[in-house]
Amino acid sequence: SGQYIPTIQEEFKKAGLPRDLAYLAMIESGFNPSAYSPADASGLWQFIEGTGRNHGLKIDSWVDERREPDKATKAAIRYLTRLYSEFGDWYLAVAAYNAGEKRIETAIKNYNTENFWEIADSEGIYLETKRYVPKLIAAILIARNPEKFGFTDVKYQTPQQYDIIDVQGGVDLEAIAVTGNTSVKRLRALNNELQKNQTPPKYKNYALRIPVGTKELVASNLDKLHPIATTIYTTHTVKNGETLTTISNLYNISKTTLLKANNLRTAELKKGSHVQIPTTATKYVLLKKGERPEDRLAKASNGSKQTVQHQMKSGETLDKIAKQYQVPLKSIMQWNKISDLRKVKNGQKIAIHIDRPAPDVISVTKIAKTTVAKETTDVPSLEATKKRSITSFQPLPPAPGKAKQQTLYVVKNGDSVVNIAKKFQITAQDLRQWNKLSNNTLQTGNKLIVKKEG
Repeated sequence: SGQYIPTIQEEFKKAGLPRDLAYLAMIESGFNPSAYSPADASGLWQFIEGTGRNHGLKIDSWVDERREPDKATKAAIRYLTRLYSEFGDWYLAVAAYNAGEKRIETAIKNYNTENFWEIADSEGIYLETKRYVPKLIAAILIARNPEKFGFTDVKYQTPQQYDIIDVQGGVDLEAIAVTGNTSVKRLRALNNELQKNQTPPKYKNYALRIPVGTKELVASNLDKLHPIATTIYTTHTVKNGETLTTISNLYNISKTTLLKANNLRTAELKKGSHVQIPTTATKYVLLKKGERPEDRLAKASNGSKQTVQHQMKSGETLDKIAKQYQVPLKSIMQWNKISDLRKVKNGQKIAIHIDRPAPDVISVTKIAKTTVAKETTDVPSLEATKKRSITSFQPLPPAPGKAKQQTLYVVKNGDSVVNIAKKFQITAQDLRQWNKLSNNTLQTGNKLIVKKEG
């Protein structure tokens, strides 16, 4: 509670509401801004999507402001203010917050009373709502005098502190983490409303919370930030009945790319053979004073990287070029300092930094993306990157005679734990357990273990 109560009570005071209503958040979520209920309610104040949107919260595939404590608290204030205005009694308003105003209105009408305790003594509301108001009263009494009820020597957490900086939409949190010498995990904790490790692309500027005291550092390093696109590999073990087509579909890459990545001349695969799956990854590094991007590229890969000057042709788009060269679109934009895709012209030369030979007849349909750990020193060679990435996606070699294999699946937009489990004929419980998922929330682009054998 210590992280949130001071701010919540201050906001309630400003709005002219009883400060003790702050303890509704304890009843709703236990002061957990990431709480998610079976009824699809989320956040400190447990708004369902419709109620959240009706009270000013944005909810889409990029942000869920029900999970952002300050914005959700302001929405709760708007909702509670409206409920009190309708019922004129805080017990009824709080009961309506739990059960919905229509149910309380119906109970008042059916039992001809505006006394909460009389309604609670009837069949007009569910048991959960009958207990909801007493729970709040109990929480308030204990919070006012915790020692009296045996809560002694309580170590309260301190309110969350942070700085705010405006960054462009579509920026990877990994990039911001590098500029501020922090971690993506820390940034996600400060920006709990974000659904992905990226600021929403549709925002021209996004107010991002960063660790307190780092605003000047982040601002000064943004211009020094340089993305490096590289190819990393995961290993797929061919199972009975699998073909190059099924494996290509599983990882969303073309058959031509798979053939070339594995030096295969035929599409025939044997059960138990290993196939290398190329994946485009982006690292972010800070250029030193006077250092140019091409200097960093050469230093990072001992000359194995090359810069291709691609001249835009009629009808081409940067997105198409990104797929052709198997590099992230945002990296191409950053390399060439392009902020608006509409301003790219026919004939314009686009610099592309790659760590492999430029593609010739390769037609890439879609490359799965992942972001690897930040690196502020020299980037390792491709061979080292390849070796490390395989280790990160595979279990340690098992003991002889006890070989274990696993299949990975790249999460797509619209996927859920249930439909992925059905697709691979496993239980949702196994999927969560294998991937250490604490809930059903998935991030697009993440890799999940969907099959285990051995």
